[in-house]
Amino acid sequence: MHEFSIAVSIVEIAESEARKAKASTVTELDLDIGTLSGIEFYALETALEMAIKKTMLEKAQVRINKVQATARCQDCGSEFDISSSFDPCPKCEGLYHDILSGKELKVRSLVVE
Repeated sequence: MHEFSIAVSIVEIAESEARKAKASTVTELDLDIGTLSGIEFYALETALEMAIKKTMLEKAQVRINKVQATARCQDCGSEFDISSSFDPCPKCEGLYHDILSGKELKVRSLVVE
């Protein structure tokens, strides 16, 4: 379950940033996670519940923003949602595209006290 190690890393990042702000607690944590990031959302939510215990984030409200994967077709330039890296362009059926979003895994914001 690599989601637990990801959850621990998220907690470490949040605590580090909170200390830089001379805060003692994190009250809100917003994450952006793409649908093609390789993360199992439910597993991450469960792992975060365990990872924040006895940390500065213990009482934090954690929100996960699921970022829909999108791509631009290299043949016709059309932009479209994808659920897999192998999805064809819905306009021209082209198989070559550039992924524009959906692979991200980032801490969007923190609220600290």
